[in-house]
Amino acid sequence: MLLGLIFVSISSLFATQTAVVMRDTIDIVMDSIQVHAGKQIHTTTSSAHQAPSLTQKIVLSVVRNNIFGATHDPILSIVFWSGMILLGLALLRGLFMFFQRQTLIVMSRRIEYDQKNEIYNHYQELDAGFYKTHSTGDLMNRIAEDVSRVRMYIGPSIMYATGTIALVIFCIWYMIEASPLLTLFVVVPLPILVVTMFFVNKVIFRKSGKIQAQLSQLTTTAQESYSGIRVIKSFVQEKNMVGFFNKTSEEYKASAINLSLTEALYFPAINLLIGFSFISTILVGGYLAIHGQIKTGNIVEFIMYINLLTFSVSSLGMVASYIQRAGASQKRIDEFLQTKPTIQSPPDAVAPVLQGAIDLKHVSYTYHHTGITAVKNISLRIKAGQKIVILGRTGSGKSTLAFLLLRMYDPQGGEIFLDEQPLKKMQLQSMRKQIAYVPQDAFLFSDTVYNNIKFGRDDAAEAEVKEAARLADLDKDIMGLQKGYDTMIGERGVMLSGGQKQRMVLARALLKNSKLLILDDCLSAVDTHTEKVIVGNLDTYLKDKTAIITTHRIFTSLHFDQVIVLDDGSVAEQGTHEELMKLDGRYAKLYRYQTQMDHEQNAAIQ
Repeated sequence: MLLGLIFVSISSLFATQTAVVMRDTIDIVMDSIQVHAGKQIHTTTSSAHQAPSLTQKIVLSVVRNNIFGATHDPILSIVFWSGMILLGLALLRGLFMFFQRQTLIVMSRRIEYDQKNEIYNHYQELDAGFYKTHSTGDLMNRIAEDVSRVRMYIGPSIMYATGTIALVIFCIWYMIEASPLLTLFVVVPLPILVVTMFFVNKVIFRKSGKIQAQLSQLTTTAQESYSGIRVIKSFVQEKNMVGFFNKTSEEYKASAINLSLTEALYFPAINLLIGFSFISTILVGGYLAIHGQIKTGNIVEFIMYINLLTFSVSSLGMVASYIQRAGASQKRIDEFLQTKPTIQSPPDAVAPVLQGAIDLKHVSYTYHHTGITAVKNISLRIKAGQKIVILGRTGSGKSTLAFLLLRMYDPQGGEIFLDEQPLKKMQLQSMRKQIAYVPQDAFLFSDTVYNNIKFGRDDAAEAEVKEAARLADLDKDIMGLQKGYDTMIGERGVMLSGGQKQRMVLARALLKNSKLLILDDCLSAVDTHTEKVIVGNLDTYLKDKTAIITTHRIFTSLHFDQVIVLDDGSVAEQGTHEELMKLDGRYAKLYRYQTQMDHEQNAAIQ
């Protein structure tokens, strides 16, 4: 960045030297015209108080001594060699402009890269509770649009602002050197411009923050529409969704136009003030030239300085807009970067090798954003290698219990132990790597079948991936696809059926070969025959493992050491299959009902 600022300053210096060369050239030519033919060219200067400039010395030396084959016409020689100097200055200025962009703009791109990675990594660290209260569209907007606006400040804005400051310093220096009085008339409008920018910037900052929030809402609406397009079409809600999107878009458009109108105040104000500077230069400069206080070249010099400053000062409006937008965007970014995950590994975290023993002591949990108590005073002891089934209706707390075991949330009451170690004392990543989890919502990535299964374990061999697919009774379905395991399944597995998605996520978990498995209603979209095949495979696979299966159905072909029946977040029944059948409570009624339904279904198929 420092190197880039140096290049900007050097480029600005060469730009101001153009006006100096033009001033000297005009003065020399006009002095030459006033003398008789054949007389020596005068060495008059731009001002009676100035010594001959470097440009004058070079050009006059070349012409007088006929260096480089200068022409016999002295005026033509002066114009020609002055033109060569101007060309050289333009080339040097262009070279350093290239250097400044290769340093400052490239730097801003690298910072953009770092900031996006920082935000993405922070997103990975935030806990599940954060994602329940923040929309995907807002998250995407902050890592894309907000970071882009910060980059525009770091790169182009700093480059233009530095160039403007350097040009103003050099131009005013040379203007004061030529005529302090004329300089005063030229720079009088600048304080007015600064005051105008100060007040307009405050308005832009406020409106930029509002626009970014609306853009997040617009992105969220679009993202939800794309993800739920099948639901929208099935309910014939296209027109309603378009209307809803148009309403959000109209609000964003109105705010954006309002901001554009505010920003538009800059350019008329700048042009008006620059016009005053031009008029002052011509009127005051002409008066001073007539009275011999400055020369004609100085008027041209001042006009060129004003032209140089025109774009630079005009860019201040754009720079100010970028700064205000970047300030609003960086504030939104910092809101997330300063958000600390509530679920973290403690400083003295342990990382034991898990065997699968679980102990819940009076565990309770209430969701903060809804106030619903999903788990109420549950106590449960599971020995390593046991198979547990947790039954319950929708909303009974089955999934919440799975989240608590994975420490996606921390219970407000009670404590959870794994292998007699407090769950809160364990290193998060180490603990989660040793647990295989199948969520109720089967999520797949827009990738191949093979990579989606291998996501469960990066170092898995091809044979292990295919074995996991066989255990999930998915291998035949995969071979029926056009490219087999190399088939791209689309976003969220859009090419697959609900049952295929669930089995692929199950295969991903089985590939981990963990000592502890948590299967959260993972076969709800699978038909009865496929379910029996999978359960049969699991019976062998789970022999030396601890398994917790949450479901609303009973797997009659799989033996469980304990059966837990949940109701409204509490344990309604607990025991072995035989004990609960003798109790003749909810479990027994559900078992008899399901057994009867299975018999009737099998009879209908036959």
